[in-house]
Amino acid sequence: MKQLNPDHVAAVKAHVNNCPYFNLISMKIDSLEMGRSFLEVDVQEKHLQPYGIVHGGVYASLIDAAAFWAAYSTIGKTSGMTTVEMKLNYLRPAASGRFVARGKSIKTGRSICLSEASVFDDKDKMLAHGTATLMIINTLELNAKGDIPPKYLEP
Repeated sequence: MKQLNPDHVAAVKAHVNNCPYFNLISMKIDSLEMGRSFLEVDVQEKHLQPYGIVHGGVYASLIDAAAFWAAYSTIGKTSGMTTVEMKLNYLRPAASGRFVARGKSIKTGRSICLSEASVFDDKDKMLAHGTATLMIINTLELNAKGDIPPKYLEP
């Protein structure tokens, strides 16, 4: 069974956590495991919509990213992906605290992956749940500066 290279995970986290969109909404990858991901956002005023609760786009971004990064470990070592479909259920509003998204890879095929993710508040109450269908693109690579260590440890 493939095993993620911790050096690769550290390099990906450093790159992704500093990408423009993640910085814009203050989203961070906390950890990546085989078939799983954990992301977080500390809710700030910029995340609130006019009624004083977190905008649905924040939930959607967390679901999309957590589902994506959960599937990332299951695809080829030099492949990338893009989301082609996402379904999301908003379950509970929130206005403050820390949101944690837990992603899980469900099925990886030759060209399509299916993943799910849930967003929880700091009291572990589920706020949203969704699924994402991701298309594998063998010619898509991370736009990282410098070398990123190999994705998997050699057996």
